[in-house]
Amino acid sequence: MDGAAGPGEGPAREALQSLSQRLRVQEQEMELVKAALAEALRLLRLQVPPSSLQVSGTPAPPGDSFAAPPGLPPTCTPSLVSRGTQTETEVEFKSSPGPPGLRASEEPSGTQSEGGAAAAVVPHSVLTRLQSTIEGPRRNSSSSSSPSERPRQKLSRKAISSANLLVRSGSTESRGGKDPLSSPGGPGSRRSNYNLEGISVKMFLRGRPITMYIPSGIRSLEELPSGPPPETLSLDWVYGYRGRDSRSNLFVLRSGEVVYFIACVVVLYRPGGGPGGPGGGGQRHYRGHTDCVRCLAVHPDGVRVASGQTAGVDKDGKPLQPVVHIWDSETLLKLQEIGLGAFERGVGALAFSAADQGAFLCVVDDSNEHMLSVWDCSRGVKLAEIKSTNDSVLAVGFNPRDSSCIVTSGKSHVHFWNWSGGVGVPGNGTLTRKQGVFGKYKKPKFIPCFVFLPDGDILTGDSEGNILTWGRSASDSKTPGRGGAKETYGIVAQAHAHEGSIFALCLQRDGTVLSGGGRDRRLVQWGPGLVALQEAEIPEHFGAVRAIAEGLGSELLVGTTKNALLRGDLAQGFSPVIQGHTDELWGLCTHPSQNRFLTCGHDRQLCLWDGESHALAWSIDLKETGLCADFHPSGAVVAVGLNTGRWLVLDTETREIVSDVIDGNEQLSVVRYSPDGLYLAIGSHDNVIYIYSVSSDGAKSSRFGRCMGHSSFITHLDWSKDGNFIMSNSGDYEILYWDVAGGCKQLKNRYESRDREWATYTCVLGFHVYGEQGRAEPHVRGPRQPRDQRPVHARRLAPRLAGRQGRQHLPVASAGRWGRGAGACHALSNPLPVPSLLPRRLIAAGGTYWPGGVAPPRPAPP
Repeated sequence: MDGAAGPGEGPAREALQSLSQRLRVQEQEMELVKAALAEALRLLRLQVPPSSLQVSGTPAPPGDSFAAPPGLPPTCTPSLVSRGTQTETEVEFKSSPGPPGLRASEEPSGTQSEGGAAAAVVPHSVLTRLQSTIEGPRRNSSSSSSPSERPRQKLSRKAISSANLLVRSGSTESRGGKDPLSSPGGPGSRRSNYNLEGISVKMFLRGRPITMYIPSGIRSLEELPSGPPPETLSLDWVYGYRGRDSRSNLFVLRSGEVVYFIACVVVLYRPGGGPGGPGGGGQRHYRGHTDCVRCLAVHPDGVRVASGQTAGVDKDGKPLQPVVHIWDSETLLKLQEIGLGAFERGVGALAFSAADQGAFLCVVDDSNEHMLSVWDCSRGVKLAEIKSTNDSVLAVGFNPRDSSCIVTSGKSHVHFWNWSGGVGVPGNGTLTRKQGVFGKYKKPKFIPCFVFLPDGDILTGDSEGNILTWGRSASDSKTPGRGGAKETYGIVAQAHAHEGSIFALCLQRDGTVLSGGGRDRRLVQWGPGLVALQEAEIPEHFGAVRAIAEGLGSELLVGTTKNALLRGDLAQGFSPVIQGHTDELWGLCTHPSQNRFLTCGHDRQLCLWDGESHALAWSIDLKETGLCADFHPSGAVVAVGLNTGRWLVLDTETREIVSDVIDGNEQLSVVRYSPDGLYLAIGSHDNVIYIYSVSSDGAKSSRFGRCMGHSSFITHLDWSKDGNFIMSNSGDYEILYWDVAGGCKQLKNRYESRDREWATYTCVLGFHVYGEQGRAEPHVRGPRQPRDQRPVHARRLAPRLAGRQGRQHLPVASAGRWGRGAGACHALSNPLPVPSLLPRRLIAAGGTYWPGGVAPPRPAPP
């Protein structure tokens, strides 16, 4: 056996030794490279005085400053500047804002378009010293060097080549005797040593260099304020209600406020009054959550609220864990944080106990096993936990007369749980389950809701439209509880109540029960014995009933599956007080002269909103997905871009389509009228900006030209104040400028556009928004502008108004024509809707941002 093993081990040992030797050689080579680069940087930064950086043949000026020819900045001082999002530094020369002597048709030399870099000129003596330092080991080595030393010699020659790249030119003699300071060269030329990084800043987005030119009014970046502006934002109003894909989302507090959630915000709405005017009411907001809220529960005292959030990611891509917040609805302060790190995926359902004044909280998470846990509210500790079922759990609740009895319902099940022991002892309690047996009754696919009756019976509403009554049976000695043997439940009655699923049941103060149907959209009041007393039908355009809450007096509040909140009663009917879109929101624009704004999105609805009353003025069905919109300066018409390459112009008064045009077959990402209303620019995913001439009233348009030159889809564009030029961004982080009046020509020299004034600033790339992209550097903000043109700092956009983490949904804060402001941004992989400004208001709308730009499949709600 030993002899057989020997030959096999020999080659393996030799191969291992060979790999180890190669690894040592590579490590030595890396050390040599590091030493060579360190020596190069040391000579450039420390040993070379400023005057020695002058090219030979060019007289050095007196003093320590650099000399500059006529027309160039008087001084240039070297400094180390961080390069955008990278950690390494490079030598830059900051100067005054640039050479006025450059020809208008030339790109400033010494810097290139995206991907280029300026080359510094180093004296020949420095190059000689650097080469001698690196060549030392090679000259001392003999021709009979060992094989292990040959890679080192080869690497030395590579290091010399790398050093030559760092010092691209050694003297003016090698350049034909020309004075580089007096000959700037053509666009992209490396002949000039005038380092234009003093008049530009460069950042890197996903490895791509982006150059942005500094306006001439800024002589030094150090002169700019590094902190956020003094203006702050406070959340005033949230449009919409999340009823399409959630439940347990509508309650009335002791104060009379209606509490519900949308995205990361829990809204406390005061119906019938407040700053919103008639029908508008007022709002307060609990904003302690960091991701989408999925369920609510109100404490028996009517003041404390529990809200559970789903899992997500923060602005840095780090995971956010599901958690439950217990907070005071009067002060909006968080009282307790429950279950951080204990839940998976999200919190699906919540319920406070009632028999013991809300001492306990029951939570069901969204994991595969749908873990059911009981928590002590005052201490925030877990008392018991168990796997409930692999099927969806849609509702949970404590028996109001006995906190040891818990009921859950969901997909094809009703479970009755008995909680025993563990009171005051964390994790020591036990939960035992009894499954509801349907017997001779048809087992439904879903049981979305249930309610406890005063006599102890339980009513459940199911997907078959039936209301089942579950009564108590004799005590079962096999099912112990805290008080001994516990009774179980069985079906004692059935009533067919609705066509389609029953989504909501509500026990009223007078003992009657309200049920809300899905398909038939009916709201029915039931008396004892499930006798129908009264009913009302919800209008079709509001959707089906999702949730019911009893308000003050006979008032009812109804949440619908089309994200509307209705107010009224069974006798007089219902009217909307809160409305919103039902899918991702992408298009947003503000009216040029009225306090109104318009939105569109994936639900194919085009909606005009009144900013004073916070109400929906009108909405129409576009039949296709709307992605962008913009008002004509007259306000008479609005242009809407769709996902099929088609764009419409609608009359804002009659809502009629006055123009219907198709440009390409790819989606349109931005439409923008010029400030004077003479042109309409349309940015498409086919990399083209289409320009149209527009009539004075905006109703008629004709093709004027096309701006072609982007290498990726258009994401943002802005018009200059004179309406002759366009600045645009694309999906691969390009910043291009266009002369529209001159024939839709691309301006090759981007430097000449640095002082151009823009009517809006929605582009996410540019000097004025540089600070938000280059997070590695101190925040750099544009020059102080008039009050209505000051940049808006994106970090202040804390309100999380849609989808995921709020700062991911607000890529740029820009002004509409009313506001006329600049903006700040986050650079994202996919374009998102742009906030707009009304007088003293910022309207922010967002779609759902998913890492990688891919949304997971969303199952249809039952």
